Amino acid sequence: MILSRRFLLSLASLSAGGLAATSVQAATPTDESALSALHALYRSQPKAEELGRRAFAILVFPEIVKAGFVVGGQTGDGVLFVGGKPAGRYNISAASYGLQAGVESFSYALFFMTESSLKYLRDSGGWSVGSGPSVVVVDKGMASDFNTTTLTQDVYAFPFGFSGLMAGIGLQGSKITQIQP
Repeated sequence: MILSRRFLLSLASLSAGGLAATSVQAATPTDESALSALHALYRSQPKAEELGRRAFAILVFPEIVKAGFVVGGQTGDGVLFVGGKPAGRYNISAASYGLQAGVESFSYALFFMTESSLKYLRDSGGWSVGSGPSVVVVDKGMASDFNTTTLTQDVYAFPFGFSGLMAGIGLQGSKITQIQP
């Protein structure tokens, strides 16, 4: 089932009820806002910058908005950088169900370490995270321990810059699709 971004935001806003009194809308990023978010990640997690120098590409979502009350959704737009230059725009969307309540925003950076993982992103017509290339989510603790000589995965994901309050656990599936100009 393909869910539109508007549907997810409406669902999340309705399910959040009083938690989301205003409309939830993710801003369309500029190249500068995506670069600014990436540099904020590098400042907060220096190992990410090391990883960035080795990556074939980096997909940066400067703002993902997530809201829910039992049923929720999240969405955000990002910029793909290849060789340090913008090479496309992408959207990430997800629906979730479970014990959850709140509204939050955060940033996300995906480091594509192999040419094949980047090719999969470009050619798949919509990448459901969990299928295709292997993805490792890197938290602050893991980031301090790994080094670039032991990298073995296709894609490393860094969530960062959290604001708002979202509590709970749930099942979630994210899909990344290219935004056509």
